[in-house]
Amino acid sequence: MRKTFLLRLAGWAGALLLAVGVAAPARAELRIDITKGVIEPLPIAITSFFGAGGREAQVGNDMSRVISADLERSGLFKPVNPAAFLQTPQQLQTGEPRYADWRAIGAQALVAGGVQSTPDGRMKVDFRLWDVAAGQYMAGLSYTATADSWRRIAHIIADAIYKRLTGEDGYFDTRIVYISESGPANARQKRLAIMDQDGENHQFLTDGQALVLTPRFSPTAQEITYMSYFGKKPRVYVFNIDTGRQEVLGDFPGMTFAPRFSPDGKKVVMSMAQNGNTDIYTLDLRTRRQTQLTDSPGIDTGPSYSPDGNRIVFESDRGGSQQLYLMNADGSGVKRLSFGEGRYGTPVWSPRGDLIAFTRQRGSNFAIGVIRPDGTGERILSEGFHVEGPTWAPNGRVLMFFKDLPSGNARNARLYSIDVTGFNERRVSTPLDASDPAWSPLIP
Repeated sequence: MRKTFLLRLAGWAGALLLAVGVAAPARAELRIDITKGVIEPLPIAITSFFGAGGREAQVGNDMSRVISADLERSGLFKPVNPAAFLQTPQQLQTGEPRYADWRAIGAQALVAGGVQSTPDGRMKVDFRLWDVAAGQYMAGLSYTATADSWRRIAHIIADAIYKRLTGEDGYFDTRIVYISESGPANARQKRLAIMDQDGENHQFLTDGQALVLTPRFSPTAQEITYMSYFGKKPRVYVFNIDTGRQEVLGDFPGMTFAPRFSPDGKKVVMSMAQNGNTDIYTLDLRTRRQTQLTDSPGIDTGPSYSPDGNRIVFESDRGGSQQLYLMNADGSGVKRLSFGEGRYGTPVWSPRGDLIAFTRQRGSNFAIGVIRPDGTGERILSEGFHVEGPTWAPNGRVLMFFKDLPSGNARNARLYSIDVTGFNERRVSTPLDASDPAWSPLIP
């Protein structure tokens, strides 16, 4: 859908931006420094998007609510209470902000916008962002789309604000696929489910008749791989979310995790057990040709490509304990990455390429951590009774994982997100128990 929007800088806004740039060169631009470990959230005022009435007014209110929730959830922004606002949405739609009024209530940034129906039944949405402290305009865009796309437009606007104020890409216009779990611990029903990153638009993709495990997103398309047991044998499926089309990738009796896509989406990398030995293979999705990459007496599994496709991180017990290893994409140059106490597994390379997330088990304690590809900078982000399955937001800033909470003989699994600094851990709402999340790329 992102390609179908009509995106453009409003002419008056662009002219205003140019004029301000010339008139006020001495003022530092408002920017959140996200390189710090602890960040004081930026106070931001997000007004209701002005609509003339009826459906337009309701959509305007709903959009501002979604934008505010997205930004607040990131931990980098603190929305100002709308009850303190001294200007109305209509006044901001037709004129300049009264900057002194917004400074008086502590806002450092201001967002306003409008919603208008078009003759062809679609909806035109515009938004503007101002630097309140400097008293200047920062950004503005217009979008035209179908009326029922308002929630996606809100996420895209939140991404635009996030990028303008942090300098990094946003991650709000994304989806999460995961395993929804229900039933007693000894007879769990596991269904493939998908939702927007904020938990909205939830739907089940499978009916629960067959056990499903470890979904993975394609980096180039709205497709996922997942593993399901067919006749008590693991079978890997490729599922197209947009069309609902599903195809069998193959039967892999020795597989325990679904494959991960290569960065170009043309191959998957996976582990398979053959002749009592578990090694890593690639599978060309066009030709279905398999290529073996490792050949060791240990168990090699959990592979994940680097963003450039040149290297693969995986877990192996070839050295006597379960640790992380790196190799070139052709299987050469294997070297050990982790040397800490405990067992290391489920490695996932960050979309930025700068970090690798992992799960560590030390005794009965589990942890989610990150490590640089050169083996330095290992940090634990979250610990608990059972935490596992990290997945990266497409900007490499936030991780999601699942956590089992102690609950007697029952299972109590929930999804959580956390900033890469180890702060702002939050529960992600799901209708039932949840495990094995996978974060999509930005929706095209």
